[in-house]
Amino acid sequence: MEKTYKVGGMFAGIGGICLGFQQAELNGIAGYGLEWANEMDEYACETYRINFSHKLIAGDINKVLNPDLADKGDPLSKEYYQLMNQEILKNKIDVLTGGFPCQAFSIAGERRGFEDERGNLFWSIVNLVELLGATHVKPRILFLENVKNLKSHDRGRTYSVIKGEIEKLGYIVKEHVLNTMSYSCLPQNRERIYIICFLQKDDADKFTMFEHMERFEFSHDVHDRENEIKKIIDYAEKADEKYYYTKEKYPHYFLTVEEYENIPKQERKNVRVNLDEQIDEMFKFYQVRRGMYVRKNKSDVCPTLTANMGTGGHNVPLIRDNWGIRKLTPAETLKLQGFPVGKGFKIPLRYKGKPFADSNVYKQAGNAVSVPIIKLLATELLKVLAENDKLGKFIIDEPDINAYQQMSLWNQ
Repeated sequence: MEKTYKVGGMFAGIGGICLGFQQAELNGIAGYGLEWANEMDEYACETYRINFSHKLIAGDINKVLNPDLADKGDPLSKEYYQLMNQEILKNKIDVLTGGFPCQAFSIAGERRGFEDERGNLFWSIVNLVELLGATHVKPRILFLENVKNLKSHDRGRTYSVIKGEIEKLGYIVKEHVLNTMSYSCLPQNRERIYIICFLQKDDADKFTMFEHMERFEFSHDVHDRENEIKKIIDYAEKADEKYYYTKEKYPHYFLTVEEYENIPKQERKNVRVNLDEQIDEMFKFYQVRRGMYVRKNKSDVCPTLTANMGTGGHNVPLIRDNWGIRKLTPAETLKLQGFPVGKGFKIPLRYKGKPFADSNVYKQAGNAVSVPIIKLLATELLKVLAENDKLGKFIIDEPDINAYQQMSLWNQ
C-alpha cells in the first residue's frame, strides 16, 4: 500500500466502523490502518478482541483521558488507565471515529440528551482531539455517527452545541442522514446521521458527496429484496427450537376466534393476535406491536434493529420459515448490519467460563452500525485524502454503483 491512513476508534462497540474502514481501499494505492479502538462494555470488548488484532483500549474513555478520575472501587486501576492514556496518545492518527452513545438522543429512549451521562460522553471526543493536538496534531478527519433524532433533539439545540464545539476545534462540519436500506444491499430500515469533520479546507471542498446522495442510491424491487433477505436468513435449515414462537410458549399470540370471544370484554385486547394467521408470507419481516397487533413492514425490509430486541416485546423482528414463526437469530441480526458472520466474523461462544448469552449479541447488533454504509463513506473519504496528497487522480463522488453493489454483497 502506497499510503495507509491511521485510524483511532472511540466507542467502538464490536467494530462496525472499524470494519468498514478496514475494508475500504483504493486498488492498493491507499487504505486505512487501525491503530487502536476504545470500548467500555466488557461483552462488546470480547467480541471485538476475537475479530481484530490491533490494540483494544478497554475501559471508560473519560478515565483513559484523565486517569485521576479512577478511584479505589474501580475494577480497572489508575495505573491501568495511565498506561492506556499513553497508548492512546502514543501515535498521530489521521482519522478519529466515534459512534458516540445514542441512547440519550434516540426516539426509542428517553431523549434526555446532555442530561444523560451517556450524552455527555460527546465531550470526551472534544477532549481527545485537544490532547492529540497538544501531543502531535489534531486528526485530519473526525467521523461521527449517531441516531437521526440527534439533529432535531431539543429543537435542534443539542446538535447546534455539538457542531459549534467541533467548529471551535477548527473543523469544517458536514452531515447527512443515510438509510441503510437505500444505500446498501442490506434489507434493514436504519436511518442514522453521519457527521464528517475536516481540519483542512481542501479536504472539505473536495468532499461533496452529501450534496448529491442520489448518485449513491440503490434501486430495489420485490425480487431484489427477496434475494437480499435470502442472503441473511437460511431458509433451508431449521433454526434452534428456542427461537420459534408456539402456542405452548406464547398462548396469547395464537388466539382463535372462539378463545378471543371467550375472554371477558374488559380484559380483552382490541385486536385478536394469531401469529399463524397474520404472519403468512415468507421473505417478509413482522413485529408484534405493544403486544396488541401484528405489523408487516411495508418496505419489505427489517425494521430498525434495537439494542433491547433480545429482551422481548415489540422490538423483536419476526419471520416465517418452513418450520413456523420465529424471531431472528443473533447471527442474523449481525448479518443485517453487514458483519460477515460465518465468513470471517466470529461470535464468542463463552466468556468468563459461561456461555455467551444471546441477549449480549442482540444488544451488540442493535447498537452497531451498518458496515457497508461505513465502507462507502470511508472509500469516498479515501479518494479525497489520496488526491489531495497527490497519490493519483480519483473520480470523487462518482461511484461505480455496480462495483459497490458487488462489494456490499459480502455473503453472496
